[in-house]
Amino acid sequence: MAAVLTQKAHNRNRAVRGSGDGTRLRELDCVRNMGIIAHIDAGKTTISERMLFYSGRVHKMGEVHEGNAVMDWMAQEKERGITILSAATTFFWRERQVNLIDTPGHVDFTAEVERSLRVLDGAVGVFCGVGGVQAQSETVWRQADRYRVPRLVFVNKMDRAGANFERVLGRVRERLGATVVPVQIPIGCGDALKGIIDLVRMRACAHDPIDPATPPVWEDIPADQAARAEEARARMLETLAENDDTILERYMENADVPADEVLAGLRRATVACRVSPALCGAALRNLGMRPLLDAVTDFLPSPLDVPPVDGKHPRTGVDLARHAQDSELCALAFKLAGDPYAGRLALVRVYSGQIVKGQNLYNPRTKQRMRATRLLRLHADSRDETDTLFSGEIGALVGLRDVAAGDTLCAENAPIELERIPFPEPVMFMAVEPRSRADKDQVEQALALLAAEDQTCVVHCNQETGQTVMGGMGELHLEILHDRMRREFGVDARVGKPMVAYYETVAATARGEHLFDREAGGQRQVARVVLEVGPRERSAGNEIVFETDRRRVPERFHAAIEEGVKDGLATGVLARFPMRDVGVRIVDGVFDEALSTEIAFRTAALLAFREAAVAARPEILEPVMALEIETPGAHVGDVIGDLNGRRGKIREIVASGEDQTVRAVVPLAELFGYATAIRSLTAGHGRHTMEPEQLDVAPASVRDELVNR
Repeated sequence: MAAVLTQKAHNRNRAVRGSGDGTRLRELDCVRNMGIIAHIDAGKTTISERMLFYSGRVHKMGEVHEGNAVMDWMAQEKERGITILSAATTFFWRERQVNLIDTPGHVDFTAEVERSLRVLDGAVGVFCGVGGVQAQSETVWRQADRYRVPRLVFVNKMDRAGANFERVLGRVRERLGATVVPVQIPIGCGDALKGIIDLVRMRACAHDPIDPATPPVWEDIPADQAARAEEARARMLETLAENDDTILERYMENADVPADEVLAGLRRATVACRVSPALCGAALRNLGMRPLLDAVTDFLPSPLDVPPVDGKHPRTGVDLARHAQDSELCALAFKLAGDPYAGRLALVRVYSGQIVKGQNLYNPRTKQRMRATRLLRLHADSRDETDTLFSGEIGALVGLRDVAAGDTLCAENAPIELERIPFPEPVMFMAVEPRSRADKDQVEQALALLAAEDQTCVVHCNQETGQTVMGGMGELHLEILHDRMRREFGVDARVGKPMVAYYETVAATARGEHLFDREAGGQRQVARVVLEVGPRERSAGNEIVFETDRRRVPERFHAAIEEGVKDGLATGVLARFPMRDVGVRIVDGVFDEALSTEIAFRTAALLAFREAAVAARPEILEPVMALEIETPGAHVGDVIGDLNGRRGKIREIVASGEDQTVRAVVPLAELFGYATAIRSLTAGHGRHTMEPEQLDVAPASVRDELVNR
């Protein structure tokens, strides 16, 4: 049976961590920072609950469908049966400290996955044994690729009809480009699932008792499965030998590599992101959970195994790095969260050094000192007080002011600034207004707190209408934000109908110039600006470049000109939508020593920009979604016909057992209420997921409708 390290023993071990470098390194080697990532409804939270139960962290196993899962603690999560906010916890398995983050699987909350993967050392990618690689599976896998996070693959729901382990792994290889090494295979599938075979030790597990004190029943591989297991083990060793030189040498000497050497080779190749060991099971039946926990500690890296975190010196810009064993403090505040008792929490990953209660911390962004009055270890929505957060740990700080998600916390005498976390732009907006004047301040405060916690919640005021507008990643995201305002902040605001987030761009290059010469405030003000506007690559963002002679436009006026151009970019020229992917070159100008002012240059720049943008063939950009629909084959024709009517483009149709998977790209504006439509088209049997794909130029008919509305 796997030994469980108690909290008291953990505290004793931590207390002596500073007694010597050897102790400190041993402690770091016993830490695993890992997350669970997957498509919605693949079983992430169910697996998390089993991990907590078998490790002794909780004494009753929660279930998502019963609304009592520990990790899905929000009221909205319990009601909908989905994960909305990533939840962190700590437990111990085989004398290893596992810091676990359970992430959402819905596309509207993919930013929660992004911020989690930014601070994790490893992850378990969960795939449905029937659905395989689904839309959000691909998204979160690519996010993990971006941060080079080592991963395990766990094929869940092998007890469902239509489950196929090999088919799922084949799609992981094909669609995700992953080198998957099965270290287990199932015995049967669907209703005939009888257990799993461990290919490393060549043994079978037919029963994994619910009682944490009772070990799994490992036995000899059934005779009718022996040949299949031998063949699968040979393939495992061949793939591993291709990705690990040590195993290759051993394999060339003797094809029967001992289990301990296989485990060591798998760990090396996994930590190096060359392979992803694959396991299988059925979380709802508690099959395969303890072997998965063993794999987390066997294969996923400790803080000592991952590369040092890179940053820059905040004043000189010199590249810096922090190793886990370094004594200088380096931590990243990757998320803010509200707590009704503790107040505002800053969730941090400590990359090096340690944070002691009451210690002074330095924020390079604000150039301010701050002090954490309390340190907490997290367990979903409950907190445990601690005096120290050590290198490699994830915890929460209380009492920090003027801190934002993505800020670095370090020592003032050894400053470093880590790269900030990127977040996607909102694709939908919704007007929000108080029901009475007395509620105005409450609404503004609630929106500000939500925007601080969630970087994909963007709040701004429409200058033309005076409305406060809240942006988000989809209808569900906006619905959840509105519901949180009501439940958490006690604000019952009125909201408008969700609207698509359109943008403007230009398709050609054009020049514009404007001479501002008028009296304002009893004083004549003069400025002239000449600039060029042109298109940039899609998703490249806006760029403003000065190519002027300083004698014609002094540098002290550059900021004013830039503000004028930004005003033009923010308001557009067609339908007052913000402009994207536009390059602006300031090429000339004229100033008068006595008469030129910043206001004059800002106004001249704005009007010159608008003149150039109108001449540069402005277009409307609309968000386009990647849509994936699973439907019985009999309804494929109806689904495709409906997509054609929504301006959709079919990419591929793939057979998935008795079902068909249709992948298409469709403008977001055509997908309002699609959940109801797909149920009607497929007699209630269809399922769909969608995620932002890109911004595309809208057809002339859509552009004219938006301009003239």
